[in-house]
Amino acid sequence: MSQSADTRLPLRQVWPDAFVARYRAAGYWRGETFPGFLRDRARRFAGDVAVVGGEARWTYAQLWDRAERIAAGLLAHGLAPGDRVVVQLGNIPEFVAVVCGLFRAQLIPVYALPAHRLTEVAHFARRAEASAYVGAEKYEGFDYRTLARELQREVPAVRHVFVVGEAQEFVAVDALDGDRAALPDDPDPQSVAFLQISGGSTGLSKLIPRTHDDYIYSFRASNEICGIGRDSVYLVALPAAHNFPMSSPGFFGALYAGARVVLSPGPGPDAAFALIARERVTCVGLVPPLALLWADAAAKTAHDLSSLRVVQVGGAKLVPEAARRVIAGLGCTLQQVFGMAEGLVNYTRLDDPEDIVIHTQGRPISPDDEVLVVDDRGEPVPDGTTGHLLARGPYTIRAYHNDPAANARAFTDDGYYRTGDMVQRTAGGYLIVQGRATDHINRAGEKISAEEIEDHLLAHPQVFDAAVVSIPDEFLGERSCAFVIPGGARPRPAELKAWVRGRGLAAFKVPDQIVFVEAFGTTAVGKVSRRELRAQLRERFLAQEAS
Repeated sequence: MSQSADTRLPLRQVWPDAFVARYRAAGYWRGETFPGFLRDRARRFAGDVAVVGGEARWTYAQLWDRAERIAAGLLAHGLAPGDRVVVQLGNIPEFVAVVCGLFRAQLIPVYALPAHRLTEVAHFARRAEASAYVGAEKYEGFDYRTLARELQREVPAVRHVFVVGEAQEFVAVDALDGDRAALPDDPDPQSVAFLQISGGSTGLSKLIPRTHDDYIYSFRASNEICGIGRDSVYLVALPAAHNFPMSSPGFFGALYAGARVVLSPGPGPDAAFALIARERVTCVGLVPPLALLWADAAAKTAHDLSSLRVVQVGGAKLVPEAARRVIAGLGCTLQQVFGMAEGLVNYTRLDDPEDIVIHTQGRPISPDDEVLVVDDRGEPVPDGTTGHLLARGPYTIRAYHNDPAANARAFTDDGYYRTGDMVQRTAGGYLIVQGRATDHINRAGEKISAEEIEDHLLAHPQVFDAAVVSIPDEFLGERSCAFVIPGGARPRPAELKAWVRGRGLAAFKVPDQIVFVEAFGTTAVGKVSRRELRAQLRERFLAQEAS
């Protein structure tokens, strides 16, 4: 037993008994576990290719063998079931093997993204009370052994460091081995399988405990909605530790189906298109700016992309004009995905009419996803009215780990999660995302949706992307400023204002100011978080005005 086991805050994610009974009776929770299903697939699909990355092509049997070897080796080095392990690896096959090995040893992965640095990783380690860290020798030019040394100085409880590649003073993952007979039995399906990080764009991420039962249900049901079967080839283009490429349906969904997982070293078309052509990729998940980039690049590539059946877009809202561009550019089925690491995931269905696919962000996975759209007082609003999105269900958490203040803000007394998103619900149950609760501009008392104006700007043929933000104004309270990335020749600001005005909008919605930029920043998960982007653009603009 780990020395810290007696004093650590227990990992729990608890639904009331009545909900547990309901979800089991409905067949959502089947008592499956990660090691259980991975062992079964290794037996059933032993010779089939499971994971492709770099020079590696591992079969299901080889993946399971590596997972068991890593699991036994970690326990042989002094870790004990229940210990928490921060995992910071990029899109390499070892990421999948290490995570599966942790599951097999009943160790708890705590997912960090490759772009995180000491501040974030130390926060995860402290909050999770982690005993170990797994990183790469180097990834995208950064030496994670240096970070590991700093982490051990900052958080002495992290006693063990394991490294993929040249380990120096640490333990090489390739050298791990031990007595497989000492590996534990499979865990309780209701126990916490891992700690995911929240997708919040301000402050340090919260830790999200996900159970075997709830998470496996989410990607098992996603497979059915997304058409993932044994003949599918799923490309992980976004960072693999992010919830979207992990479970919607993600590489876990692909492994559950007996499909093939292909790991792209980068999200750009240069790396990904070659893999699509070589591996005959059928499905990929992208974020909106990346989808637009792919759509433009597809027209010029020499690679054969004809195997692609479904391109999913999520992580941030794909506005209608951008959706049209993605469909036209990639020539395959577009599936909008709107979800969160805390649980609720919405998809447009593969047979939905184009109008639904373009204008909505989908409907929930489960018949037992309970969705409320409420006003500022918490009262339900009619369909078609914008309100705050609340959710509870068989894969939506009831609490963050070790964060009472966040729990008090984020969850209602009756177990609904306050997502922080503003949405409209259609009569058919589809959601149309209106932005975050703080993404509205209050211009002289008139509320303006930033995303609405961005959508109209994106319809202009000379606009590649746009972000609309609020700027403090002495007379109006707030004025609107549109930051625009030109697509080709730069239009004049007056032309863009006339364009927006000519699309039948109220005059107060026309941007007060237009600023041209070459690019937008991205978050650690490789996506443009509109909330963070707007905050960064606003701060940069105000700093320039003040200088």
